[in-house]
Amino acid sequence: MDLEQKLAILTDAAKYDVSCASSGSSRPGVKGGVGNTAAGGICHSWTADGRCVSLLKLLYTNVCCYDCAYCVNRRSNDVPRASFTPDEVARLTIDFYRRNMIEGLFLSSAVAISPDRTMERLIRVAEILRQRERFNGYIHMKVIPGASAALVQRLGYLVDRASVNVEFATDRELSLLAPDKTRRGIEGNMLAIRDKKLELLPTLYHGAAPPAFVPAGQSTQMIVGAADGNDRDILGRAEALYQQMGMKRVYYSAYVPVNLPSSQQARTPLLREHRVYQADWLMRFYGFRAGEILGERPNLDLAVDPKIAWAVANYRLFPLDVNTAPKELLLRVPGLGPRSVERILAARRLARISYEALGKTGAVMRRARYFISAQGRRPYPLVDDPERVYRALAGQDKEAHQQLSFLEAV
Repeated sequence: MDLEQKLAILTDAAKYDVSCASSGSSRPGVKGGVGNTAAGGICHSWTADGRCVSLLKLLYTNVCCYDCAYCVNRRSNDVPRASFTPDEVARLTIDFYRRNMIEGLFLSSAVAISPDRTMERLIRVAEILRQRERFNGYIHMKVIPGASAALVQRLGYLVDRASVNVEFATDRELSLLAPDKTRRGIEGNMLAIRDKKLELLPTLYHGAAPPAFVPAGQSTQMIVGAADGNDRDILGRAEALYQQMGMKRVYYSAYVPVNLPSSQQARTPLLREHRVYQADWLMRFYGFRAGEILGERPNLDLAVDPKIAWAVANYRLFPLDVNTAPKELLLRVPGLGPRSVERILAARRLARISYEALGKTGAVMRRARYFISAQGRRPYPLVDDPERVYRALAGQDKEAHQQLSFLEAV
């Protein structure tokens, strides 16, 4: 099999792994080296400041000794198999980079022979790129679940980001759909990365920068809807990973049946994946906890985003006066984001904000108007009717929406 055929098979096999963002690293260019991660933007990712970055996204091999029910590369599945050598992956990366087609590499792998044997090959790829080719661009590699802590830490000095896929929120789902993987093995890899970063941290207090060890942090991925797990399980596990493992990012992937009878499991709606991402955003940037986002429900409301669902369920807290409300509550108003809240706080230090001026802060008024007031003014008569507010925001009550629009125009 020639290199082009391998590339076709192993790029296609990598498409189900979505946790390939490249934010958080600033590895500088060096004299005589190739590439850097300071320059920002075949797979596209985005940095923390919004720049697009192109990554060569590959599997090292799709020959797997595991038989995970959800995975296209499971050993019982009849698909074309291929494997690269470390030199081939390094050569592809450098060739694509020199043609200005990519800025970095995202490399994952099926588990060939054993986790440690596969990890050794991934490490060899990184060593060739960093040491022989002097490639200073972005490298994100997947840690093979169950690999030894020594190998995980060795990889950490060579890459910008490492990730271990947790796959499922509950142990029951993991044992049912991925019987060869264990929670202990997955979390052991995460702990090896977290503990090494903590171990290197004290060197900062002695005036020296610690050696670069996974500078962009670690990430993971969970599959949504492959079994009967609910959104409460998913968000609770994500919250624990952020708090206990120092996770940089948790990614979510709607379940897609691959070469399975349709009766076994239906495809998860992409809207459910989108709602989980929105809830994750609320935990990371808006101060929400997983339990309060869901309330008593096991799953997120698909009709409205989680912030609206929470605001309607807690309608007794509203309306908030934008001239007096604390920052923590303003962040919980649908239609107000961190930037618009900062602008409101800055503006009200100078003068009281009028209702008409709120749109200039970047607030999305078609949502926020139901939950805020300014100088005592509210533009609609639905103060004590959260059900009508919910229907209007879900697009189910055109009369309420039209009434509000008319009053605002007046």
